[in-house]
Amino acid sequence: MDLSDIIIKIIEDHKCPLYTLGDEFSLSGTALELPADKPVCLILVKDITRLFEGDARNRPKDVFFCSGCSGRIKLGYKKDLSAGEAPPKKTDSELTVIADLLKRFEIFRELDDKDIKEVITYLNLKKYAPGEIVIHKGDHGRNLYIIASGRVEILEEEEVNIALLGSGEVFGEMSLLSGEPVGATVRVIEPARILYIHNRDFRQVLNRFPSLQMYFARLMAKRLAYTNTARSEEFASGMIGKLTDMSASEIFQTLNTNQKSGVLTLDLMGGTGAVAFREGELVSARFNHTKGVEAFYALLRHKQGRFKFKPGLSEKNLKAEPLGDFMFLLMEGVRLADESA
Repeated sequence: MDLSDIIIKIIEDHKCPLYTLGDEFSLSGTALELPADKPVCLILVKDITRLFEGDARNRPKDVFFCSGCSGRIKLGYKKDLSAGEAPPKKTDSELTVIADLLKRFEIFRELDDKDIKEVITYLNLKKYAPGEIVIHKGDHGRNLYIIASGRVEILEEEEVNIALLGSGEVFGEMSLLSGEPVGATVRVIEPARILYIHNRDFRQVLNRFPSLQMYFARLMAKRLAYTNTARSEEFASGMIGKLTDMSASEIFQTLNTNQKSGVLTLDLMGGTGAVAFREGELVSARFNHTKGVEAFYALLRHKQGRFKFKPGLSEKNLKAEPLGDFMFLLMEGVRLADESA
């Protein structure tokens, strides 16, 4: 049964020590997504799971209660949380106006009117006041954000401003594509209207529209070129480190973006791997008894271990054909790593 559209929200005061009024839980397939930074309540999960088993006609239409709290948590389905009837669907003329606006943004320029109207069905809109935080550094990526109007600033450690973004620009994509935590805080500096696509829809949108894959590949390369300038100098003479300090995806991206040539050796709990780059192109990969693309994908799944980069290539790797388009391989590898997690 498809449960991807079901949102459950706490709508009554209660004595639960874990969740607060307004917290939302979403069901996607058979997975229950918890409110951000909140622990799991096994009793509530069990109650919700039981609720959606069996015949849909026997489910409560309005509310149900958690069996674990002394004060009981009252929950309502998303369709019951809004007063009155659901808003009417947008007319074709309204969709055309919105599509004309979105076509001005670089991210949508390669899409035709029909495709943009389909993308609109995945978009949500939220208004922000100056000073509001959209995402915090270290958070897990939850959405792709597109600025419809207003401006935001990108903050590093100690609130150091490293960039400003305005209308039509996007953020949040790096965490969604790499699977790593958000790398910087984003704070609103002018009244902003920000569109967002939920993580659960992001992959579907990418798979549906190849031109968006190319857009994000170029965007990742551009941003990595900016953030990895200092790392490039370190890699020039060789570098060692831990995957807990710099993930495998970040290392691979740095070598590709800065067009490095050499061999990256990874000492992992599951064995030893090696990846060769020639001027940023991936020309060979091995992990235990696996070689080629499959070895590269396997290495991306590892979060712990040590790495060492050594400039210089063997004659074989100097003449080898690339294993494929690097950004495509990286995005596919991260997707597979996410699915296996």
